[in-house]
Amino acid sequence: MATINRRHLLGANIALASGSILSTNKSFANEQPNGETSTVTTDGKYGAGNTGLGLSSRLSEFTSSIQFNQLSHEAVHEAKRATLDWLGCALIGSRHPTSLSLVKTLHSIGSYPAVRVIGHPGLKLSLLDAPVVNGQMGHILDFDDTHLGGVILHTSTATMPALLAIGEQKKLNGKDLIVGLVAAFEGAIRTGQAMPNHHRGGWHLTGTLGTVAASLGASRMMSLDAKSTLMALGIGCTQAAGMQQNRGSDCKSLHAGKSAYHGVLAGTLAANGINSSPEILEGNLGFTRVYSTTQNLDSLTKDLGQEWLITKNGYKPYSCGVVLHPLIDACIAVSQKSQVPATEVAKFEVFVHPAVIRITGVDKPGSGLMSKFSANHAAAVSYIDRAGGVPEFTNEKSQDPRVVGLRQLISIQASSQLNLDQAIARVTAKSGAQFEVTIEHAKGTVQNPMSDADIELKFMQNAKSTLSQAKARRIAEVVWNLENLVDINILAKEYS
Repeated sequence: MATINRRHLLGANIALASGSILSTNKSFANEQPNGETSTVTTDGKYGAGNTGLGLSSRLSEFTSSIQFNQLSHEAVHEAKRATLDWLGCALIGSRHPTSLSLVKTLHSIGSYPAVRVIGHPGLKLSLLDAPVVNGQMGHILDFDDTHLGGVILHTSTATMPALLAIGEQKKLNGKDLIVGLVAAFEGAIRTGQAMPNHHRGGWHLTGTLGTVAASLGASRMMSLDAKSTLMALGIGCTQAAGMQQNRGSDCKSLHAGKSAYHGVLAGTLAANGINSSPEILEGNLGFTRVYSTTQNLDSLTKDLGQEWLITKNGYKPYSCGVVLHPLIDACIAVSQKSQVPATEVAKFEVFVHPAVIRITGVDKPGSGLMSKFSANHAAAVSYIDRAGGVPEFTNEKSQDPRVVGLRQLISIQASSQLNLDQAIARVTAKSGAQFEVTIEHAKGTVQNPMSDADIELKFMQNAKSTLSQAKARRIAEVVWNLENLVDINILAKEYS
């Protein structure tokens, strides 16, 4: 093994406390096993040395200090909408074979029964395992909320399982849950905006930025001070992972559960004195540098507290990748407008933002999970069924001869003139008649939001897969009045 020749270190002044080298010689002589030496040139800077920017610290200080009475009515209300929507997604996801396999696996490994698992009456898992399962269930059907404020992030499904687990264990109240969720949105969305090429690098943001969300949300739920929150952020970031290559597989939803797991672990470790880098986001080798080729660091702290980012959250009327939603809106609308049966379609063109093809360019999905990332499938099935719910993205539907047949006629074309929430569908019938529909803003986006009634209807439809209607209505009533909930265990008893 090569060793540094200590004669060349005599002039070095190493500041161990700050983690940076203040001055050093321009070269080191490395002794080789054969006794010879080689010279390594250095610029005298320690890669992980302090930058002095203090951005991670300021963001942590802000999220740790958020109080319920600081929040706008809109922010509180959006937290309720996010909670109700996500609970419904977790309830219907609790019966999915992937979820059942995960529960079985954790049981076989051994898990201390501490907090409740959603949709599984009487089942409790450990403070770390329950968030993994609950997060995975909430994301497995790709039906959960998605923030599009410069990032594509399923914030709630990465965060809510952590907050509920901590809240149940510590018997916290509804205001605590709301504040924790708001803090999570602030931290994760800002971090995502600070690293513009993160998604293009192949990372699944719900696994990476989701860990940031869960770490800051969990820290706020645990009432950690600014310093401990900063340490939790670093502990969380060093665990973050999740690759887009796993789209269409069971692993994609596991990313959400692991984000929640990381958040609980990060907050707990920080509370017990474990430290991390104080510059985990902006450092020379920090999160934004490692996970993105470009940075916009001002986003981390710019206008903190002036507008709550949770108010720009989006919700899904369709159970698939969010970038497919404008396409589905267009295909349903053109089907209704034309009244042309699929068997009478001669030509079918769909125009979308270029990113849609990059993210959902699966021509022949072999499973229901994979079909959620197939533009051809989404266009065909929504034209035929005039819907885009859970039934439209099953294993059976992905192989339906009618859907497969129409899928082969569809041409998905990129248009730089379209925004991510826009799409155009054009159908030409065998008779020669042509029909076209343009979608300006997809349903569920900030510009075309789902109403409270839409959110509750979606929740009730999802919840009925697991709960009685009476129990589902009680949950909805509790969530719409979440600021008055005295103990999260009251809510947990209803959904488990």
